[in-house]
Amino acid sequence: METFGFSQSAWDAAKAEAKAALVERAKVRGMMPYSDLVRSIHSISFDAHDVRLNTLLRDLSTQETQAGRGMITALVVHKNGDMQPGPGFFELAEKLGHDPSDVLAFWISQVKKVHAYWEKHSAAV
Repeated sequence: METFGFSQSAWDAAKAEAKAALVERAKVRGMMPYSDLVRSIHSISFDAHDVRLNTLLRDLSTQETQAGRGMITALVVHKNGDMQPGPGFFELAEKLGHDPSDVLAFWISQVKKVHAYWEKHSAAV
C-alpha cells in the first residue's frame, strides 16, 4: 500500500479521520465536499486536489466495500458544478466489480447504501 513517504501509522490515522468525518455525514444522510473532508484530516496535510487524497479515498472505499458497507466515498463530492464524486470514484467502482455505466444511478445507489448502513449502525465506527 502506497503511503507517499508517510509512516503507516500516520496514513492509517488520516484514513480513520476521513472515515470518521464521512460516517458523521452518513448518519445525517449528508454529503461532504472534498475541501471539507481535507479540513477534517489532521494526521496528514492534504488539499482538495492532492493526488495522495485520491489514494486515501481509494483505500478507504475499498475497505468499506469489502466490509459490505458500500463505497463511503460516494459522499465526497465537488463543491461546485456537478456536485458529484470525481472520475476516480467511478473508475474504482469498476475495479471493485460494479457497473457504473449509468453514472447517476450507480452513484445514488451507493449514497443510499452508505446512508442506510450508518443510519442503522450509528454507534459503530
